[in-house]
This record gives sequence, C-alpha cells and structure tokens, in this order.
Amino acid sequence: MNKITRRQALGTTAGALTVLGLTAAATSVATSAAATPAAPTPPGTVDEVYQGRRIQITPGAGGHHGGHHSPGQPTVRIDGRELHIMQNADGSWISVINHYETFTEPKLLARAAVRDLQGAPLVPFGGVA
Repeated sequence: MNKITRRQALGTTAGALTVLGLTAAATSVATSAAATPAAPTPPGTVDEVYQGRRIQITPGAGGHHGGHHSPGQPTVRIDGRELHIMQNADGSWISVINHYETFTEPKLLARAAVRDLQGAPLVPFGGVA
C-alpha cells in the first residue's frame, strides 16, 4: 500500500506553500526596488566618509551664523557639525580650521579639515556647543 498519510500530505503542502511564499516575497521586494528609482542627487552635493569622518556638503544652502555666509555658499558639515568656510575673491576656499591654505573646492577643503582635526571633534564656530 502506497497511500500517503495525512501527516505527509500536510508536510508536503506546508513546504510547498513556504516555497511559494518566499518566492512571492522575493519577487515583490525586487519589483518594488526596481520600480522605485533612487532620488537624483543635486549637483555639488557630497555625502562621503573620509578617514572615518562623515563629510556632507549641500550647495547654496548658506550658513546659520547670522548671515555671515552669502546666499549661494555651500554648507559643509563634518560628522553633522557645520564647518565655517569662506570663499576668497579669487574663488579659492578657506576654513576656520586652516586660514593659511586655500583649496579649489569645498570637498578638498573638508578633507583637509578632517586631516587637520586628527580625530578631534569639530567645535561649532564661536565655541558654542
């Protein structure tokens, strides 16, 4: 007698439903990921980790120092804290970390600031935490 028992039938059914459920879930996740394109990154935006520190640059946002920044100046943050930067008349950039070395773009300036900080936290401009 080659009859299937109730236990074998339930086990086979449960296994088949599990495989179908996992396949459907995987297909659903893949479809939703493919259907949702990544948001475009605005030009000039930087979000990177450099020497273990997170650098974020947003273009044209200006600063929060009572109007010390011009309206089109980018905001540079290291580990979430704003790095005060200034643009010279020749278009080069300097920061509050190092006024004596100029940089051609804010990303290079931020990386130099990370190196100069040597692991120390960035203290907000004006010394207020």
